[in-house]
Amino acid sequence: MSTIALPQEQTAIQNAVRYLIRNYSPKGNKVGWLMMASILVEAWDLYSIAFVLIFIREQYNPDPFMLGLAAAGTQGGALIGALIGGWLSDKIGRRVMFLVTMVMFIILALAQAFVPSVGWLIVIRFLLGVPLGSDISTGYTYIMESMAKGDREVMGNRWQFMFAVGEVLTLAVIAVFLVLELNHEMVWRVTLGLGALPALIILIMRHDVPETAVWLVQQGRFREAKEVAQQMYNDSLDMLPNHDVVLPKPRPSAFLADLRTDDIRWRATLYGWIACFCQASEFSTFAFYLPVLFAMVGVSTVLGNNLVTMALFSLAAVSGWVGPLLTPKIGHRGISIAGFSIVFVSLLLAAAALYTDHKYVLPLAAAGMLWGHYWSASNCMTIPTMVAKPEYRGTASGFAYMFVKLPAFLAIFLFPSLFTAIGQANATLFVAIFPLIGLLAAIFILPEVYGYEHD
Repeated sequence: MSTIALPQEQTAIQNAVRYLIRNYSPKGNKVGWLMMASILVEAWDLYSIAFVLIFIREQYNPDPFMLGLAAAGTQGGALIGALIGGWLSDKIGRRVMFLVTMVMFIILALAQAFVPSVGWLIVIRFLLGVPLGSDISTGYTYIMESMAKGDREVMGNRWQFMFAVGEVLTLAVIAVFLVLELNHEMVWRVTLGLGALPALIILIMRHDVPETAVWLVQQGRFREAKEVAQQMYNDSLDMLPNHDVVLPKPRPSAFLADLRTDDIRWRATLYGWIACFCQASEFSTFAFYLPVLFAMVGVSTVLGNNLVTMALFSLAAVSGWVGPLLTPKIGHRGISIAGFSIVFVSLLLAAAALYTDHKYVLPLAAAGMLWGHYWSASNCMTIPTMVAKPEYRGTASGFAYMFVKLPAFLAIFLFPSLFTAIGQANATLFVAIFPLIGLLAAIFILPEVYGYEHD
């Protein structure tokens, strides 16, 4: 039977949440990897379109506007999904949201393979973006509420590694299709539709993952929270009563006002938003250069482009693995400063090579840029989600991810026009503005929050 929470029960809630966040869960690492695994699906669905766009253009010959929407549509849908999904994760629960998003992944990924026109492809890819954006915010919330401090940050920072692995797998599959000389229409349809396969596998593996004990405690559902805590922590949360209570529901709009009450949480979150915007901008714009760069250094075939791109993202995967391992040693500030610095220097080097016609430098600059990017981007979602109060954590994660998807959508859709208008060298110099802003934010705004926990 539910009752209105008494003051002593409010204190018990705070103690239970503090206990769950501080302590190690024997099953928390498994949950963290299951959440990270969904990024493979996102990487496939977000970036496979970039590698098969040439075949879609070959078949339908759309105008540049429609082609740009086909490429950027998923990013636009993810922008909406991040906001809605984060809020719903706080409102109806983490488990419901990640199960729903995986089912939507499967249906919409398969639908891509059967579209009759570019117009329908744009619609499907926009809708596909909604669960993509939602799943990131839900996944990060799960990680921060299922793993102990320190462990959860290393796991959260691995998202860029998972993106790189997803991109390499996508490129490898396309390369096999090209070697087998499959029909180009078959290549792009099967490539896009294959995103449903890992989504199905993850749905099956996630099915038995319980709701987070932290969310259940915050909802006053103590009996369920005790069961989950026993399963995940081998502890039945004896500080909580054995009956459920009714708690007031926080307004999503109160999330921003609450941040301003704590200087550390506010500065860390503000940095997270800036870093999300800057890392997405530097990557989405630079990715446009890659085909041009490869053509300039003599790579001219579709298969050759795929193989060289796969080599670059394999290097990026190494960076994405090393960065999180270094975070406990040098902190969030250290990994952010190092990452944005490497990207900034690499882009300046690329611009100088273009200005002076030293094209052989460009592959080195590209490799350096990707290495630095996979550090600078590693913690921009971890930090805002980690420092948020549990009752706002889904909202905080979704709000931060909005700052990733907005510049990604704008860059993919609009940057080619700027690139054409001002030229390669000037465009490269322009892109260097973003890591510079991220670097300054890491130095002057971000407090060190590694191992942070609420009072």
